[in-house]
Amino acid sequence: MAALLAVSRSGVAPAAARSASLVSCRRLAGAPADTVYDVVVSGGGLVGAAMACALGHDIHFHDKKILLLEAGPKKVLEKLPETYSNRVSSISPGSATLLSSFGAWDHICNMRYRAFRRMQVWDACSEALIMFDKAHLDDMGYIVENDVIMHALTMQLEAVSDRVTVLYRSKAVGYIWPYPFATADSSPWVHITLGDGSTLQTKLLIGADGHNSGVRQAAGIQNVSWNYDQSAVVATLHLLEATENNVAWQRFLPSGPIALLPLSDTLSSLVWSTSHDHAAELVSMDEESFVDAINSAFWSDVNHTDFIDSASTALHYAVTFLKPTKASARQLPPSIAGVDAKSRVLFPLGLGHAAEYVRPRLALIGDAAHRVHPLAGQGVNMGFGDISSLTHHLSTAAFNGKDLGSMSHLTGYETDRQRHNTALLAATDLLKRLYSTSATPLVLLRTWGLQATNAVSPLKEQIMAFASK
Repeated sequence: MAALLAVSRSGVAPAAARSASLVSCRRLAGAPADTVYDVVVSGGGLVGAAMACALGHDIHFHDKKILLLEAGPKKVLEKLPETYSNRVSSISPGSATLLSSFGAWDHICNMRYRAFRRMQVWDACSEALIMFDKAHLDDMGYIVENDVIMHALTMQLEAVSDRVTVLYRSKAVGYIWPYPFATADSSPWVHITLGDGSTLQTKLLIGADGHNSGVRQAAGIQNVSWNYDQSAVVATLHLLEATENNVAWQRFLPSGPIALLPLSDTLSSLVWSTSHDHAAELVSMDEESFVDAINSAFWSDVNHTDFIDSASTALHYAVTFLKPTKASARQLPPSIAGVDAKSRVLFPLGLGHAAEYVRPRLALIGDAAHRVHPLAGQGVNMGFGDISSLTHHLSTAAFNGKDLGSMSHLTGYETDRQRHNTALLAATDLLKRLYSTSATPLVLLRTWGLQATNAVSPLKEQIMAFASK
C-alpha cells in the first residue's frame, strides 16, 4: 500500500490513463497551443470563488493568470430580497478575517448578516448544557445567507478581472495528468477538456467541486465516506416576539440535533438533523404542525428520566461546591410562531475525507477534500480554512519564484489542513453517534461530560479557539 501511494504521489498514472495521455499529448503536439494558466480552480461555489478571490487579490499573484470554472450561470443579486434565503452559513471569526483580506466582508456588512455572541448547547435527555460566550460578549460568529456571500465574492472577482477569468456554464469533463518526468512530446502541465470541447492547460489545478468531486475521482484519490441515517431540514422561521436574537441554540435530541440560528430580531434559520422518514414528514406537514414540532423539540422534557436528572443535579452541586465561580445562566430559547412559505427543504447528510489533499499539480479544497455533519456548523469554515492555508503556501512559492504545482509546498498545505480537519471530522462524528441514543449509561456519560466541560473555562476557551479558526 505504501509503495502504491508513493507511485501515485509521484504523478504516475495507471497504465490505461498513461496510454490515453500519450495519445492525447501526441495529438496536441501538432495542434494550436492551448492557453496556459498558472492556476485553474474547478468549481465556483462559495469555496471555489473565495479561492480565486484570495489568489486574485494576493500581491504575489499580480502577474499570474487564474481561471475559475463554474458549471452554473452567473448569479446576479441586483437587489437584496425582503425574504431571507433558507441556505445560510455560520461564519467563524477566522473565516470573516479571510473574507476581509480581499474585500468581500465589506460587501457582506453593507448587505446583511447577524452576529451571535453566545451559543447554548443542551441535551434533550437531561439538564446538562454548555454555554459558550466570549469576554465582553464579543462576536462568536456570524450567520450569513449563502447568496449574500456569493454576491460579495462575485463583486471582488470582478474587481480583479484582469487577473482572474471566470467561465460560467463551463465544466471540466476530462483531465490529462503530466508524466512525472518530461518527455519531448509531452507537456509538464495538466490538460483540461471542457464540455464544449475546448482545451486548456494549467500549472496547478485546484479541485473545489464538492463532495462528489470529479477532480478527485479523475485523479484516482481514494475517499473514505459514508452516509448518515439522517437528513437535515432547513427553513426560515418567524419568532413569536422580537428579541435581541444574538444567541445560537442547539439541542441534541435522540433523533439528531436541532439548531436555531439568528437572522434578525424576528427571524431565525432552522437546521434540524433527523431520520430520513421524520425529515420527509416535517417538510410535508402543515405549517401549524411544523411550528408545534419545532417548539416541542426545543422545550419538551419527554426524554428526561428521574435517575438521570438526579445524577445531573448531584454533579451540578458538587461542581458548584468545588468551583464556586459564576457561570453563565441558562437561557430559554425563543418560541416559534411561523415559517416562511416554501422555505422548508431537506438534504441527506454524510461524512467524507480524501486520503490525499494534494498530488503533483493538484490540490483539493472544501467538500472535495472533506464533508462533515452540520452539527458543528463548520462545513464552509473548514473550506475557508483550506483557502487560508493554501493561499499562504502558494503566495510564498510565488514570492520565491517556485513552481506553483510542486509538491514541496503543496504537502505543507496538506499537513496543515489534515491535522485540523481530521480532528474536527472525528469529533463531530463521535458527537453525532454519542447523542443518537437514549441508552441510560451513555446519557449519563455525556451528561457528566457536558457539565464538566461547562465548568472548566480554559477547556471551553480552547474549544472556541479551535472552532474560530
